[in-house]
Amino acid sequence: MLRSELTISEAHLWGGIKAKQTGARFRRQVPIGFWIADFASFDPMLVIEVDDQSHDWRDESKRTRDIEAAGFAILRFTNKEIATDINDAITAVQYWVEELRAHQTPPQ
Repeated sequence: MLRSELTISEAHLWGGIKAKQTGARFRRQVPIGFWIADFASFDPMLVIEVDDQSHDWRDESKRTRDIEAAGFAILRFTNKEIATDINDAITAVQYWVEELRAHQTPPQ
């Protein structure tokens, strides 16, 4: 379901990835098949998910398979990771953008 409001963690991350600040153009709340990705870039094909506690008990395997089958790599952060060090999260996004562009595969 599309949400008009970002969570606090999503808003902090959005502040650091919007306007090509990481070298890629990201969009918010992007439909991919039956799923809605928190953030997605189409060059490179990268989805960023910000997971809260509800993701601890949900099985995300089908969602992950479907998004990856659509050609996207998925980078996940927890709310705690973003709250602890937003700069590390933004640096990780930049690194993934560079790696995906250079090698067409996500970093290991």
